[in-house]
Amino acid sequence: MTTDLIPHSGANQALSLDPSFTLPGPIARSSEKSIYRFIEFFTAEIQNPHTRKMYFRNAHQFFAWADRCGLELETIRSVHVAAYIEDLLGQGYSRPTVKQHLATLRRLFDYLVTGQIVPSNPAAAVRGPKHVVNEGVTPILTEEDARKLFESIDTSTLLGLRDRALVAVMVYTFARVEAALLLKVGDYFAKGKRWWLKLQEKNGKIIQMPAHHKLEEYLDAYFGAVGIEHANAEHKKMPLFRSARGRSRKLSERRMSTSDAWRMIQRRALKAGLETKITCHSFRGTGITNYLINGGKLETAQKMAGHSDPRTTKIYDRRNDTLTLDEVEKISI
Repeated sequence: MTTDLIPHSGANQALSLDPSFTLPGPIARSSEKSIYRFIEFFTAEIQNPHTRKMYFRNAHQFFAWADRCGLELETIRSVHVAAYIEDLLGQGYSRPTVKQHLATLRRLFDYLVTGQIVPSNPAAAVRGPKHVVNEGVTPILTEEDARKLFESIDTSTLLGLRDRALVAVMVYTFARVEAALLLKVGDYFAKGKRWWLKLQEKNGKIIQMPAHHKLEEYLDAYFGAVGIEHANAEHKKMPLFRSARGRSRKLSERRMSTSDAWRMIQRRALKAGLETKITCHSFRGTGITNYLINGGKLETAQKMAGHSDPRTTKIYDRRNDTLTLDEVEKISI
């Protein structure tokens, strides 16, 4: 890679990748313009850091395969992409994963086409494996277990108040953990007689919604313990959910990471004695399902969750889990 074009360390930082970042052979042997456009795709086109890492990993794997096949960037055709997809399926990759790889290549090559690096997109005509998702696989909590989790959190400590508030944000707003952790103090604000939250979801979507009365209670208790003042301009800029500092367990100035949140959820679930192996994403499905069970409308849940397609929201609707169990129990053998 030509370091005068984009320094190696700068590319690492921009891509949020590890220090072992290297360009795949067919890209590294291409022109400086091609190299720049390739890196620009991951830095300028892909905003979400998790998506960026996933796309880069997928692209790197494909070009490593192309390199072993003796292909260059300019010689890659649709038959090669189709052969690669077949190869992934033959290796036992799941259909959703293979579709994800193909989506990466389509988007990347589209970017290379618009940048006049290659004349056409070799992935555009390639059909991926069929995979229809009608039901989500993310484990969710029943209302009883969700209450059990909240009640098991020791709120006599600052970390307990923080953790309860974070879980509540995900349950009562259907927020992804990434959106919850992006919240700043100023994103919790008064509007009329109610307090509201401003969440930044995927693809730059901004969702504003009033806080559920319990969420408001939990956030206010957390704010009071931390000493956050709504009127303080400096406080408004601070991350709402901050990581713990060393053994003192005091809050640092650093925003909690998704890894921090995941570890916290595992600790809290274990202490609560929950048998369901939950993840951070479980609370999104828990909130949506509970909302629908209690008469909420699917189109409203879609809006609250920030989904573009109601079919995506429907995947989080697990009401049929209970209905199916009730039907099965009718067998009297």
